[in-house]
Amino acid sequence: MADHDDIEKIELNNAQWKERLTPEEYKVLRRDGTERPYSSPLNEEYAAGTYVCAACELPLFESATKFDSHTGWPSFWAPIDGHIEEKKDFLLVIPRTEYHCARCGGHQGHVFKDGPDPTGLRYCNNGVALKFIPAN
Repeated sequence: MADHDDIEKIELNNAQWKERLTPEEYKVLRRDGTERPYSSPLNEEYAAGTYVCAACELPLFESATKFDSHTGWPSFWAPIDGHIEEKKDFLLVIPRTEYHCARCGGHQGHVFKDGPDPTGLRYCNNGVALKFIPAN
């Protein structure tokens, strides 16, 4: 991963995040929630473009790294270098790797070691935590 030092952090209090985000976005991005599988229209989006954080619009994934994981959530085999931060999550007892937006700290999803080549990774993202920006 690249150094995150060049990304200017956004720090807001809970009231400010609640003003900025929908209730579902707040639940996922600020409270580490998970949306229902197959509930996001981004799960079926395969046009060229960039997926950005729904809270701060930091680019997180290029469409070329998206694949259909058949899990019900948008999945990618690699993030944009330096734009996510990872930490261990012990919520389900078995440790998982959780990842967040490097700018605002918004929870995006979890990364698993069952993805396609070239990385073998699956970044399983909540669709509500992303916005899709089509290529020009």
